[in-house]
Amino acid sequence: MHGDDEREEGPRAQGHVPVMLDRILALLAPALSAPSDEDAIYVDATLGLAGHATAVLAAYPRARLIGLDRDTTALERSRRRLEPYAGRFTLVHAVYDEIPQVLADLGVPRIHAILFDLGVSSPQLDEAERGFAYSYDAPLDMRMDRTQRLTAEEVVNTYSVADLTRILRDYGEERFARRVAEAIVRERGRAPLTSTARLVDVVRGAIPAASRRTGGHPGKRTFQALRMEVNGELAALERAVPAALDALAVGGRIAVLSYHSLEDRIVKRALAARTTDTTPPDLPVPLPELQPRFRLLTRGAEQPADEETTTNPRAASARLRAAERIREERRPRGIGAMPLGEQPPSGRSGAGGIA
Repeated sequence: MHGDDEREEGPRAQGHVPVMLDRILALLAPALSAPSDEDAIYVDATLGLAGHATAVLAAYPRARLIGLDRDTTALERSRRRLEPYAGRFTLVHAVYDEIPQVLADLGVPRIHAILFDLGVSSPQLDEAERGFAYSYDAPLDMRMDRTQRLTAEEVVNTYSVADLTRILRDYGEERFARRVAEAIVRERGRAPLTSTARLVDVVRGAIPAASRRTGGHPGKRTFQALRMEVNGELAALERAVPAALDALAVGGRIAVLSYHSLEDRIVKRALAARTTDTTPPDLPVPLPELQPRFRLLTRGAEQPADEETTTNPRAASARLRAAERIREERRPRGIGAMPLGEQPPSGRSGAGGIA
């Protein structure tokens, strides 16, 4: 789930440059390059084809990568691409909300930088048989992890009008969600919907002609909504961002690239909860235990420069937020939390288990 493309000659070779690469490297640099006798642990929670990860390993020789992805095909391609950095990475088939378990399994108590790039990768869109794109006729699949059971075909053929309306409205921001949902249910009553082309025809017929002339392809919003439903993207993100924050060492940094208003809202809320002083306003001085444990590194959500969106249109909707841990939690929180009474870590933590 990310916006980079496959490049065999480094992060800026043929294909799209990873989204906002220079800015992300700059934001993560203090966490990855601070003086230390130990390695810096970098987690790419949405590895994809390792565009950002390759750039990090190239730029920071002491960085060691833990790369997660739910797409086994992406993991295999990334493994080949990362061969020049053998011994400095571990790749794991996992969804990003499984970060606590992945780190526990690897014996990693703290990490120093983590990136989420939540866009769909170009190869997933371009491989017709995956069913992500409305521009190809393909089976209604849309699974990022092809080992899971739920597919887009099951969603469109079994969900009620009410449930289809909800996901089209909430995830796709489709103005005509009810009309599209009703059209889907009518059409599947004639024969099950099994192909992307037939679904596109149904959606196009449900949207008024005047509205079809603006706002891009009429299937765009429906396909986005189905993809997010099939892959449980928002629910996983709501669990993943707090878990990632819990895993960061003092001085560690998080960066999140989102491409949808609901994703960005989840990230914004999670960061706000950790960067706010919760001392009651009637107290004369701030309480140390209620001081924020993180500070924001971006003012609002940053967007790509015009030059980037010109060369990589898929980056146009990207929104970047970042934060840094500035003090340890007072009480244990998740993976690697310090027991009460122990001193917080002063530098990099160990990282056993990294291949």
